[in-house]
Amino acid sequence: MRIEPEQLRMLALVGAHGSLAGAAAELGVTPAAVTGQVARAERQWGVPLVVRGSRGARLTDAGEALAAHGREIDAVCELAESQMSGTLTRTSRRLRIGTFMSAALRVLPEAVTALRHRHPEGDLSIVEGTSPDLLERVAAGELDVAVIGTYGEAPTLPAWLTATRLFRDPLVLCLPSDHRLAGTSVDQRVRMSQLRGDRWIVILAGQAARDQFDAAASAAGIEPSIQFETESYDVAQALVATGLGVAVISQMAARAMPGTTHRELERPRLHRELWAVHSRDTRLTPLVDEFVDLVGQVCVELTDRWAGAPLSEVVSAQS
Repeated sequence: MRIEPEQLRMLALVGAHGSLAGAAAELGVTPAAVTGQVARAERQWGVPLVVRGSRGARLTDAGEALAAHGREIDAVCELAESQMSGTLTRTSRRLRIGTFMSAALRVLPEAVTALRHRHPEGDLSIVEGTSPDLLERVAAGELDVAVIGTYGEAPTLPAWLTATRLFRDPLVLCLPSDHRLAGTSVDQRVRMSQLRGDRWIVILAGQAARDQFDAAASAAGIEPSIQFETESYDVAQALVATGLGVAVISQMAARAMPGTTHRELERPRLHRELWAVHSRDTRLTPLVDEFVDLVGQVCVELTDRWAGAPLSEVVSAQS
């Protein structure tokens, strides 16, 4: 026969209170309902389980044997409640953030500082990676939120994730200082078609970044001679400084280096989009919503600082 946990708990409460009425009160049912449960249990086992008297009720040896397991059930439930409470407390204070290097430098510090001031007890951690890797880690539940970049389109997400657009990061041209176009006005934009015949250092930031570059080169009638491929904008700029080639880089990652100069692109105006990706349901991780809001504010302020500012000033300020 199958033993019902409710039956065992009921007998444990009868033994603890010494009465059917006391057990009924804790269970939130009527004394008559407990009386009926006792009767059914005694029919099931074929022996008396509870002895009723003028001073209440007591368990028989058989009833006590069953009630002992009922007390174990209550103890396990109390332990589960305690552990669940601890788990919810830990996850509510936890925020596991993923990001890529230039976002970590330009937009995360202010947001994380503000969040730590709001929640000094918070358990914040940050990991660096490529956008495709970070997206996979959020989908797998290894990260609570990630700031990622895409090139030309919104990220493709599983149904349980959502993405908040944060920022449009223009892509700019990095040239050796002795390049034929380096002498043009810093306010003059350069067309991709003007770079026909140049050697290139290409950024590897996922297939979408390479597809965007290839499409822009093709539209400009360029068959780029690629000298080096790298995932690092800093490496790309350092190699440009050697005269190895030219590179299209993120404005957010651009910084002044001896031997380099930067120019805005006119046609096509390439860009990268920044997104905050996280679970649609943030009830277990409430710090996610605050973090996304704070990062969004930082990105708005960055956009405002860039608006109308010469590229040379932007680059110098980031160096």
